[in-house]
Amino acid sequence: MFRAKLSVPSWIALSAAALLAAGCSSTSVDKTANWSPNRIYAEAKDEVGSGAYDKAVPLYEKLEGRAAGTPLAQQAQLEKAYAQYKSGEKANAIATIDRFLKLHPASPAIDYALYLKGVINFNDDLGMFAFLTRQDLSERDQKAAKESFESFKELATRFPESRYAPDARQRMNYIVNSLAQYEVHVARYYYSRGAYLAAINRAQLALSDYREVPALEEALYIIVRSYDALGMKDLRDDAQRVLTTNYPHSEYLARGFKGKDDPWWKVW
Repeated sequence: MFRAKLSVPSWIALSAAALLAAGCSSTSVDKTANWSPNRIYAEAKDEVGSGAYDKAVPLYEKLEGRAAGTPLAQQAQLEKAYAQYKSGEKANAIATIDRFLKLHPASPAIDYALYLKGVINFNDDLGMFAFLTRQDLSERDQKAAKESFESFKELATRFPESRYAPDARQRMNYIVNSLAQYEVHVARYYYSRGAYLAAINRAQLALSDYREVPALEEALYIIVRSYDALGMKDLRDDAQRVLTTNYPHSEYLARGFKGKDDPWWKVW
């Protein structure tokens, strides 16, 4: 049977052609190459409007380059941060905002940038499924909460008349309550493990660091119970007098600790 044989040069030519074809097929065509900045912005807004945040991000990135040095580029940067946040890229969103704050310190949108950064860190504390597990913000790591508070505080201090300031102040109050309750949550954990001195120290930390927040009632109750468990009756009675003086109708003395179905933020 006759079999055709390819010469070495033919093999090389075919291999080169195959590689070239593969390279061409893997190179995506930039559909925005001939688009104006305004059209890119409109397309990105459409993607955001339809919930396709992941598709909007690269469009905003292209717009940043095409409209560099213009207010539209600054707008694109902020809207990209929002799209990153909504698509679950929180670390990238924070990095984008930090870059905006560094590059545009005099921008009229600084208040919004600070607000958005605060919201991203604020929501990072309480996941979208927390209502199913009944996990409240105080039971999670507080690093993001503290960073959120700082962003809101800077916004409220530098731009007290900003449209975002009222909401920022409300969130600040919630965060302060959360941070205090976090200390009490740890104190309660120590108490439940029989580490009464550690429980007292953590509860006293909440009392010394925070004022007029709901968590302090439970902090005092933990101190009362811990001193009682240690047999230190005089200190127990002193703590109980403080508790009843500040919270004359405290339900802790009547029913004990709140259960999981009765979270701390129900008092609001």
